[in-house]
Amino acid sequence: MTVIDPTAGDLAASSVSVPDAEVEHAVDTGEVASWLQVTPLMILLTLFFGLPMLVVLAVSFFDFDRTDIIPAFIFDNYIDLFRSEVTLRLYLSSLKFAAIVWAVTLILGFNIAYFLVFHVRSLLWQIGLFLVCTVPFLTSNIIRMISWIPFLGRNGIFNQALERAGVISHPLEFLLFSDFAVVVAYVHLFTLFMVVPIFNSMARIDKSLLEAARDAGAGRFRVVAEIVLPLSKTGIALGTIFVVTLVMGDSFVVRTMSGGQSASVVSALQNEVAALQYPPAAASAIIMVIIVTLMVAGILRLVDVRKELAG
Repeated sequence: MTVIDPTAGDLAASSVSVPDAEVEHAVDTGEVASWLQVTPLMILLTLFFGLPMLVVLAVSFFDFDRTDIIPAFIFDNYIDLFRSEVTLRLYLSSLKFAAIVWAVTLILGFNIAYFLVFHVRSLLWQIGLFLVCTVPFLTSNIIRMISWIPFLGRNGIFNQALERAGVISHPLEFLLFSDFAVVVAYVHLFTLFMVVPIFNSMARIDKSLLEAARDAGAGRFRVVAEIVLPLSKTGIALGTIFVVTLVMGDSFVVRTMSGGQSASVVSALQNEVAALQYPPAAASAIIMVIIVTLMVAGILRLVDVRKELAG
């Protein structure tokens, strides 16, 4: 005879419901802990980034005269900005510098990081060579940039060396106070920002993968293209964000190294601020922030940096 316990179902239900409650409690506790960790950063970003950006956004809709800004809600600043051919050329110039510097720093940064990770076997030598790359950054950016002027000048070291070697008969004029000089200065200043994240990504690659690929008959180019490059995409994405944002937000290098022959959006924005034209400057700043944000969002959409780092 089989005896059925009427409380068996209740016991089973209670045995199932208790773990569910514990899991829900653990999830709630984890969410609270996550919010507590994020809250200080959110407060800092709100105070020092969010509120100032809201003020700039509000001022971009104001009117102005020669001496004062007039609270209003007009779109004239944005309309004038998009109608101005000079402003559009400045945006194209800034994007051109960003693209060229990004390409050059990517080539240099990838090769430097590849050499340090896969060709320098000793960890001590890796650290030493990496420090050699970082030593110039212990000095001021302005000093390092201005040091190119006596080197690239008409009577500078480089031109004199070429003339004495018989390579040229007269000094090269394009070396200084030109777009070439601007690119050289940017590459010198920002290459390390590409080297470091790519180096960190490459250092995580299991070297046995490369050895297995070589044993299977893959050449060096194929190994780099199919193994090293895909596994380094996180570092490339982070380096790209650093370099592009730094170039887009700079004005001093363009103004100094081009000799006033080139300009950027930020330099024009500084001129407007100096002329007390705050609403047009605010409108330019908002458009620049939107462009850079879209560029960064596009990069992060192509490469899920958080997922790659977590993996």
